[in-house]
Amino acid sequence: MTNEMIIANAAQQLAQEGAIKYTGRVFKARDAAGQEIELPETEAIHTYNAWKALGFQVQRGQKAVAKLTIWKHATKTDEETGEEESRMFMKTAAFFSASQVEAMPA
Repeated sequence: MTNEMIIANAAQQLAQEGAIKYTGRVFKARDAAGQEIELPETEAIHTYNAWKALGFQVQRGQKAVAKLTIWKHATKTDEETGEEESRMFMKTAAFFSASQVEAMPA
C-alpha cells in the first residue's frame, strides 16, 4: 500500500469519526470489486514538514489528528566506497489537518 493510499484511507476514517471535516466535493474511485463509487472529499492532512513545505504553519497548541505508520525512504552513502545505499522502512508520523494550519507570513 502506498503512502497516498494509507493517508486517504485514514482521512476517510477520521472524517467519519468527526475528527476532520469534509470539503463538500465528491470524487470517484473504484472499490475492491472494481465498482465505481463516489466518496466525499476530506480536508487535507499532512505532516508538519509537509505543511511547512506548502507554506503553512501548524497553529500553536494544536495536537495531531492522527499518527499514521507510513513508508519512509532513506539513503546513506558509504564513506569509504562512496556507494549510496537506499532503503524503505515504515515510520510513524504525526498528521495535522487543514483547519489546524495558517499561512506563513511572507
